[in-house]
Amino acid sequence: MKLRINNQRGFTLIELLVVIAIIGVLSSIVIVSLNKSRFKALDSKRISSMREMTKALALYFLDYNVYPNSDYAGYGGWDTPGNGTFIAPLVSNGYLPENILDPTTNNFFGNYRYYRYPAGNAGCPVARGAYYVLGIVNLQSVNGNYPTSPGWSCPNRNWQNEFEWVTGQFEN
Repeated sequence: MKLRINNQRGFTLIELLVVIAIIGVLSSIVIVSLNKSRFKALDSKRISSMREMTKALALYFLDYNVYPNSDYAGYGGWDTPGNGTFIAPLVSNGYLPENILDPTTNNFFGNYRYYRYPAGNAGCPVARGAYYVLGIVNLQSVNGNYPTSPGWSCPNRNWQNEFEWVTGQFEN
């Protein structure tokens, strides 16, 4: 009886380690891509919420001919979701079904901010009346201004430098 020697060999330890390293690199690339997609999704929700808020503010203005005052309970007097409400008159008067909250940051400093300024503030024309500024402080998918931010500024202040997404509207 002739004994046959099997010349097939298995993978070496080095070959296995190289394959494991390649899989590790590929999986980390996939995880980074998934995080970017998650950040973009959260930012889309934030911007959608601000557009909904802008429409609610316009409806409020049509009925009352003024924008709601800030509640002055947030950072620097801004209305933020930190106390559980954000521009409460919009909910209490039925312009929004519920308070809009940021997906991650709803504290005193708040990622969403609203403020109603008196006429003439920051060098804006007095004849244009009071105005509001509504913005998102931090977006996760950009570093700096969001490309579709409407922006808002007066001669003495540019809120686009303070927010990554911002809008505003005069009463006149």
